[in-house]
Amino acid sequence: MDLLRSTDYNGDREMSRDGPLPLTPHPLSMAFAQFRPLERHPHTDEPFIRLPPPQDRVIITPPRREDVSSIVAILNDYPIKKWLDGPPFPYLDEHAEDWVARTKEQSDAIMRELRRANEEDAYGPLVTVGGCPVGCLRGLKEDGTEVFLGVVEFTRCGYPDLLNQQERERIVSRNESRKRGDPETVWCIGYYLAAPLHGHGLMSCALRTLLEAWVVPRMGARRLRVETIIGNWGSIRVLEKLGFRIANTVRRRKVTSAGEEIDGFHVLWWQMGGEGGRL
Repeated sequence: MDLLRSTDYNGDREMSRDGPLPLTPHPLSMAFAQFRPLERHPHTDEPFIRLPPPQDRVIITPPRREDVSSIVAILNDYPIKKWLDGPPFPYLDEHAEDWVARTKEQSDAIMRELRRANEEDAYGPLVTVGGCPVGCLRGLKEDGTEVFLGVVEFTRCGYPDLLNQQERERIVSRNESRKRGDPETVWCIGYYLAAPLHGHGLMSCALRTLLEAWVVPRMGARRLRVETIIGNWGSIRVLEKLGFRIANTVRRRKVTSAGEEIDGFHVLWWQMGGEGGRL
């Protein structure tokens, strides 16, 4: 975690001071149409998406086994855990290892599907997929090393704020049953970023990039919903920059998995073509 406190990642100005670092994609560069806009990492062969300037020293890739220690450190850090309800606390290596394995398999499955589509019709219509193969933010350092910074995940919404369990199960089941690309599918976003990097626009940039490059065009997402703990104004500002609006506030006192007492959740929505639906 000490690396995260380096001036290499201390705000937009520092991160973009010398422009993008020379991470030259593999010669194929995911050039076949079905992989667009993914590039291939020259050293790991992973797919990745690079953030635009001034955050272009950050790439987004699938998870790696070596991320475990960084994930554990971030999710046990008080400024992060106080706004999360769900991850176990304390967050242990075994939890991170399980998440990395599951998420990597999901990424690999999407890439296999894209390869099959490319083999069948490389320049045909782009196929719609059921998820995003990249979600781990990494900072590129001058010496060529990469630093794990945080995570962005897109999943079908589980409506954790709904109080009526029977109603919740019915709505979740209906949402899960929708075919990929169905514009009525409701997607949720989960994300976290190492605390020293908060307040510099990095998460807003990462979310916007993934939404514009992948989630809307390649997953067919048209409706997005996010629940934030009441009082988490930093997260709300991130979402409002993207056009999300608070639609409801659910007052419900409870103790989170990290032992924090909260008053409930804000529910934010984004819908293409609706109010605030412009990225």
